[in-house]
Amino acid sequence: MATLLDPTARGRVILVGAGPGDPGLLTVRAVAALKQADVVVHDGLIDPRVLDLAPPEAQRISVAKQRARHTLPQEAINALIVAHVKTGAIVVRLKGGDPFIFGRGGEEVEAVRAAGLPVEVIPGVSAALGCAAEAM
Repeated sequence: MATLLDPTARGRVILVGAGPGDPGLLTVRAVAALKQADVVVHDGLIDPRVLDLAPPEAQRISVAKQRARHTLPQEAINALIVAHVKTGAIVVRLKGGDPFIFGRGGEEVEAVRAAGLPVEVIPGVSAALGCAAEAM
């Protein structure tokens, strides 16, 4: 099976868990995805050092959510991702921790698949696991 991380494959989403913040806790696969991104759609709490792993020319779009103040509603985030992929862009959706723990990664995957577009998920270290490891 071909991987979506193939740099020749255009027009796709790579949903990446950024872990608890430290760039050193990203997976090798997450770093590879970021290095080929045309567009990075990211949560507000992503460490700037993680964003710096994307190419300088990559567009960075913050979709930060804080309590009752959301930059964009979830449906608009889904539409934004799909619109960029349809232009042929490699879109990295960068989420804090793991995309599915306290995140809405499942909804984003469903939206991309409903549009008939390819998506790959790269899990991240959840904050809970990172804290447990730090306590050792």
